[in-house]
Amino acid sequence: MRPKHQPRIGFVGLGQMGFPMAQNLLAKSGSAHFVVFDAFPATAAKFAEAAAKGSSVVVAKTPKEVAESADVVVTMLPAGPHVRDVYLNPETGLIAGLAGKKDALLIDSSTIDVTTSKTVAEAVAAAGSMMLDAPVSGGTLGAEAGTLTFMVGSPNAQTFNTVKDRILVHMGKNIVHCGTVGNGQVAKICNNMMLGISMIAASETMNLGVRLGMDPKLLAGIINTSSGRCWSTDTYNPCPGVLPNVPASRDYSGGFGTSLMAKDLSLAVSAAHESKSTVTLGAVAHQIYNQVSSQKEYKTKDFSSVYKWLNDNQELLK
Repeated sequence: MRPKHQPRIGFVGLGQMGFPMAQNLLAKSGSAHFVVFDAFPATAAKFAEAAAKGSSVVVAKTPKEVAESADVVVTMLPAGPHVRDVYLNPETGLIAGLAGKKDALLIDSSTIDVTTSKTVAEAVAAAGSMMLDAPVSGGTLGAEAGTLTFMVGSPNAQTFNTVKDRILVHMGKNIVHCGTVGNGQVAKICNNMMLGISMIAASETMNLGVRLGMDPKLLAGIINTSSGRCWSTDTYNPCPGVLPNVPASRDYSGGFGTSLMAKDLSLAVSAAHESKSTVTLGAVAHQIYNQVSSQKEYKTKDFSSVYKWLNDNQELLK
C-alpha cells in the first residue's frame, strides 16, 4: 500500500500558471507517480523533460487517462468551457476515467463562473468522487515561488484539510477554506475585480506622475509608504524600471494576460447582475480591459500593460 504522503497525482493544464504549479507539486509532494496532460502535447513533453532525475512523470493522451491512473487530479484551465470539456466530455473527460473508482479527489484551480464549478462538482459526486474549487491568487511569480493563495470551496472541513496538507501546501502559502463548493470562485472573482480596478488606478497614477516630471522610482517609493499603497504599486508596479523581475520590466511578457483579466472581470460583472449588486468601477475596468485585450499587440501581454496602453491611447481617451 502506498504511504498517504505519496498519492498518485495528475495535473491537467500546463499553461503559464499550471506549469510552475505542477513543477512545485512534483518536487515537493513525494509522489511516486505523476501524470500530466496539456492540450498542447509539446508542452506536456517539455514538462516531462524538465522533471528532475528520478521523478516518474507520465504524459497522458487525454484527461481520461489522467483520472484512470491518479488518486488526486489538479486542473488549471483558461475558462469555463475548457473545464466542462475536460471534466464532462464522455469520451476523453476526467469523469469518464473515474469509472470503477471511488473517493478520488479532483481539485479545480481554474477561475470560472460559479455555476460551472457547481455543475461539474455535482457530476463528479455522482461518479463517486469529490471535486473542490480552489482558484488561486499570486500570479506567475507566486506560482513559481510556491507562495500562491488558494481560495477553496470544499464540501466539508475534513476534505479541505486533507487536500490542503497533501496537495495545496506544496504550491501555496495561504490556503483558505471559503465554505462550500463554489465559494472559492466567489472569493476569486471578488479579488480579481479589485485587482483589475487597482491596476488601472496604479497605471493612471504612475502615468500622471511621470508626465508631470516625477522620477517613477521616487514616486512609487512615496506611494508605497503612504495611503495609496497597494499590491499593484509595491509588488507588481506597471511602470517599466520601477521593480525588477516583474512583467513591466521585460516588455510585459509572461504574467497574467490582459485577455484573462478581461475574462475575470466579465465573470464579476455577470455575477453582479445575477445578484443585483452595484459594481460601477468593476464594469468600467471590464470595458477598459476588453479594449486592451482586443488589440493584437496587447492580447498576450501581462495585464499591467494597461500602463503602456494608457500612454499609447491618450488621444483616444480624450
